[in-house]
Amino acid sequence: MEKKWAEVSVFASLIDARLGKWLTTHHGVGLTEYWALMYLAESPTRELRVNDLAAKIGLNQSSVTRLLGRLEAKGLSLRDTCPHDGRGVFAVITDKGQQLLDSASEAFGAEVERLLGGVSESGPGECPGLDGAHIREAFMQVGKKIV
Repeated sequence: MEKKWAEVSVFASLIDARLGKWLTTHHGVGLTEYWALMYLAESPTRELRVNDLAAKIGLNQSSVTRLLGRLEAKGLSLRDTCPHDGRGVFAVITDKGQQLLDSASEAFGAEVERLLGGVSESGPGECPGLDGAHIREAFMQVGKKIV
């Protein structure tokens, strides 16, 4: 299982790196910035507590604080204090952040499809050195362990 997990992890890291580069080139945000905007936009109030956002994107609170600083500098999000708890801080997507997300999401989905389609049995495609059948099997084996 250790080797299967390593294969899944390396594959996901490779795809994430390529997606991050693509997002930066085409939309001026990195992958974690995109995830943050996506989760904020999905919230009915367009905001999340900073610690909840951290849990959703798999970062610690300190890293999310820096991430929000970058988003704020670009005008894509802002921070607001919790009205019921003066210590709580919310991250809020701005209209500009929502516009960026709206303009990027369809093309981002297509890029994900393109990258995943680049791994096949017939050749290296977009992901040299990866065998699609082998990666698919690793994902299936790891998936069986998730209850």
